[in-house]
Amino acid sequence: MNPIAENIKQRLSLRKPLQEALDILTGLSEDLELNKEVDLKTELEKVQSLFPTCTDFERAFPSICFSIATGVGKTRLMGACIAFLYLQKGIRNFFVLAPNLTIYNKLIEDFGNVSNPKYVFNGIAEFVHNKPVIITGDNYNQQKPSDSKKHTALEYNNKEIRINVFNVSKFAKETKPVKEGGKNMTPRIKRLSEYLGESYWEYLSGLNDLVILMDEAHRYHADKSKESINELKPILGIELTATPIDEKSNQFRNVVYEYSLAQALTDGLYVKNPTIATRKDFNPQGRSEEEIEKIKLEDAVSIHEDTKQELKLYALNTGKKVVKPFILVVCKDTTHAKSVYDLITSVDFYEGAFAGKVLQIDSTTRNEELIEQQFISLEQEDNEIEIVIHVNMLKEGWDVTNLYTIVPLRAANASVLVEQTIGRGLRLPFNGERTGVEKVDKLTIVAHDNFNRVIAAAQDPNSILNKLKFVEIDESLLKERVEIVTVQNTVSQNIQTEQEEVNKIVDTEVKQKRQNQVDAKKLLVNVIPFFNTNSQVKKVDDLMKPKVKQQVMEAVQKELNTGQVNIFADNILAEAEILYEKLVADFKKNIIEIPRMDLVQGEVTASFADFDLDTNGFSYEQLNDEIVRIGLKDKSYDVIEVKSGVNFGSPVKLLIAELINFSEVDYDTNADLLHKLAKQAVSQLESNLKDGEDIRKLIFQWRGLIASRVYTQMMLHFKLHEAEYIKPNVKPFTKIEDWNFTTLKNVGHKDYREENFPAIQVPKFIYRGFEKSCHFEYKFDSRTEQTFAYVLENDKEVIKWLRPASNQFRIYWQHNSKLYEPDFIVETADCIYMIETKAANEITDTEVQEKAAAALKYCNYATEFTAEHGGKKWKYVLIPHNQVTKTSGFKGLVSSNIMK
Repeated sequence: MNPIAENIKQRLSLRKPLQEALDILTGLSEDLELNKEVDLKTELEKVQSLFPTCTDFERAFPSICFSIATGVGKTRLMGACIAFLYLQKGIRNFFVLAPNLTIYNKLIEDFGNVSNPKYVFNGIAEFVHNKPVIITGDNYNQQKPSDSKKHTALEYNNKEIRINVFNVSKFAKETKPVKEGGKNMTPRIKRLSEYLGESYWEYLSGLNDLVILMDEAHRYHADKSKESINELKPILGIELTATPIDEKSNQFRNVVYEYSLAQALTDGLYVKNPTIATRKDFNPQGRSEEEIEKIKLEDAVSIHEDTKQELKLYALNTGKKVVKPFILVVCKDTTHAKSVYDLITSVDFYEGAFAGKVLQIDSTTRNEELIEQQFISLEQEDNEIEIVIHVNMLKEGWDVTNLYTIVPLRAANASVLVEQTIGRGLRLPFNGERTGVEKVDKLTIVAHDNFNRVIAAAQDPNSILNKLKFVEIDESLLKERVEIVTVQNTVSQNIQTEQEEVNKIVDTEVKQKRQNQVDAKKLLVNVIPFFNTNSQVKKVDDLMKPKVKQQVMEAVQKELNTGQVNIFADNILAEAEILYEKLVADFKKNIIEIPRMDLVQGEVTASFADFDLDTNGFSYEQLNDEIVRIGLKDKSYDVIEVKSGVNFGSPVKLLIAELINFSEVDYDTNADLLHKLAKQAVSQLESNLKDGEDIRKLIFQWRGLIASRVYTQMMLHFKLHEAEYIKPNVKPFTKIEDWNFTTLKNVGHKDYREENFPAIQVPKFIYRGFEKSCHFEYKFDSRTEQTFAYVLENDKEVIKWLRPASNQFRIYWQHNSKLYEPDFIVETADCIYMIETKAANEITDTEVQEKAAAALKYCNYATEFTAEHGGKKWKYVLIPHNQVTKTSGFKGLVSSNIMK
C-alpha cells in the first residue's frame, strides 16, 4: 500500500476501477527504469510477468494502456497519474495528447482551471501553491523562463510541474515541414524560440523525465502518429481508451488493465442502464421512411417528457440539483439533418413547441467555438436546447451527463449503433453514480425499425455490451498464455470435493440427505472464523465449549433465515448440530492457528535532548525609540525620546513564543526545556544590562535574533525516533485464505518433487502432491522455496505448514507503506515458525532486516497472546538459500537461523 497513492485516491475520490489502475501504475513505477535509455525487451518482460495481456509496447519506449469504459473517469485517472508520478517520483514534465479540438479545450480546462468543477487536481495540497503550468499547442512558442531572460528551456523553475497539452491534429501539423514565402521551412515546433534558445521540440525530447499521456489512445496508433510520438523520447507512455483497437482493427497489445463497458454495465455503478425501446406491436411495413421517422421522434419526445418529470421529482425528493435532459437525433447526412431540423422546429411537430430548442451539428452548421459552447452548456438548467441533431460528429469528448434519449434515424449497422452511439449517453449526472431510481438511471434508445437488429447485436457474444472479459490475445500466443487459478484451503477444498460426489448421486432421498450435510459444513466453515472475536474463544479448542457451540448454531440459523428461505433449513440446522464437533476437529487439523492482528507502526517522533544554553556572546544593547524633528525653513534639528506605553510582557514568554515558530519545536512535548533555555537566556542578558535599560524592552527588540541563536543550539540536540509498533488487538485464529495464481494454460502443473527443468522456470508452474500443507497446490518464487517445501513435507518434525496468501497477514512495515508476506508458516509439536528464505548475499540488506523486524514483532505479540492462553510460541527464522538442500533437516535449519 503506497501512502501517496492512497492519499491521491482519497483526495480525488477515485472510483474503484481508477484506483485499481493507479495501483498498477504504482507497482510498475517501482519495477520500470523510467529512464530514456532502457532495454525495451527487459522492461516488457517486467510488465508481461505481471500482466500477460501486455505482449508489446508498440512504441519505441515503455507504454502501457488502461482500457476504461466511457463515463468512468479517464481524465481524472490522468490527473491521478500525474499527481502520483510527481509526488512519488519527482517527475515534473508531462505531455498530454488530445484527439480533437473538443477534448483539447476540455483538457486545458480540467488541468488548468482551478475554478472548474471538474478540475482534476482539486484536493491535492501540494498543487495549491505549486499550480501546474499548462503549456498548449497555441502558446508553447511563447513560453519563457521565470526570470524572463533568454535562457535555455532547461533553466525553468525546477519546482514547476509542466503539463503540455496538444491537439493531435495540430501536433501533427506542427511537426511537418512547411513552406513560407516560397521557402522550405523546418517544422514550427522545431524552430529556435526567442526565449528558450533552442527549439521547443529539442527541449521536450531532451527532457529526462518526460511522460506522455494519450487520451483516446486508439487515435494515435497509426504509423505516422507513432513516429512523431517516438521522436519525443519519453520515459513512459500512459494510454487511455474505451476501445483498444487500432485503425487496422487490431487489438492493442500493451493493455495492462481493462474495465469494459460490459463490466461497467454488469457492475451497475458508474454508467446509465441503456434500454432499447420500440412502440408495442410496431410494424414498419407499408410506412414511408419519413412517417417512421416522425413516429420515432414523437415517441422520443414522449419518453423525454416522462424522463424530465422523473428528474424533477427526484430533485424535489432529494434536494439535489435539477437535471435537464435532452434528446440526441442521429441523421444519415447533412440534407437529412436539415429536413429533420425543419420538421422538429415546425408548427406541425407538437405545435411548434420545440422552435428555438433544437441544435443542429454537422459540417454545414459547424461553428466549432459556438457549437462547443452551446453543447457544453447543455448541462445548465437555463439552457433551452432540448434536442440535438447531428451527423456522426459527436465523437470523443462530448462528455455531457444529461443525455437520456437517443433516436438513430440513419440506416446504420446495428452493432455500430450499440457500441458507439450509446457511449455518448452513458455518463451519470449525480456525482457519477446511480441513484437507484430506474428512470433517472436509464438511457433509452428509440429503434423501432432497427429494434430486432439492435437486440441481436446486444446479445452477440462479440458485442462490446456482452464482453465480460479482458483484452483478447492473439491466437498464436494462446499456447503460451496464462490462466487464473484459485486454490481453496484444504477444509473448503475437501467440502468442494464432497459436493462433487453428491452431485453424482442418483437416489433423490440419499442425495438430499448428503446435500444437507454438505450445506451444513459450508455454513459452519463460513461462520466459525467470525468467532475469533468471541470473548470465550482464545484458541480453536474453545469452539468445543457448549456455550460457544450454542452461539455458533444460532449464527447458522440466522444465516439460514437470511435472504431466500431454504425449504430444508431445519434439516441443515440439525445436520450442523450433529456434525459440529467433527467439523471443528477437522478445522483444527487443517489449519495453523494464526493469531489475527493488524500490526501497524505509529508516527515517527522527534525530541530534543536536555542541555544547558551556551550564553557566550549573548550581549545586546537596548535601542532607544526617538522622534526626530527637522525645521522646514531653518533646518533646525532636535530629538525627543519616546515615552512608550507598550506592555512588553514576560521576557521568558516572548522568547518561547518566537521559538515555537520553528517547525521542529513543539511546545507540548518540549515545554520544560523551552522554559529552561529561555530563563537561561534572560538571566544572561539581565547580567549584562546597563543602567536604565529594561530587560523586557531589550528582549522585545531583539527577540527574533535571540530565539534564532537558541534554536541553532537546540538543533544540535535534535533527535528523530523511528516509529514504534502500536500494541495490536490480537484474535486467536483466522481463516486460511484462498490463493489466486496465474499459471501456464494446459502445461502449468508439476509435482513438487520434480526438478528436471531450469530453476528460472520455477515461478511459472503450480505444484501439487502435498500432504501436510494447508492448501493442495502452491507456487514458488525460487528453487530454494521449492526445495524447502520438500523438506517440510518429508521431515518428521513438521506437523503441517502453510505458504500464506498475500492477504493472510496484516504486518505493515516501512512506515505502513508496505505489507510483509512471509514465505512459510510451519507448525511443530511445540512451536510455530514464521520463515523467510533469502539469497545469502541479501540477508543483511536494509529491506530484508526491516521486514524481519516487523515479523519478529508479530511473533513476539503472538507468543505473548498464546502463552496466556495455552498455545504454542512463535519464532521468526531467516534462512540463507545456500543452507537449503533436500537432505537438510528442519530442526537444523531453524535452530541456527532464529531471529531474536
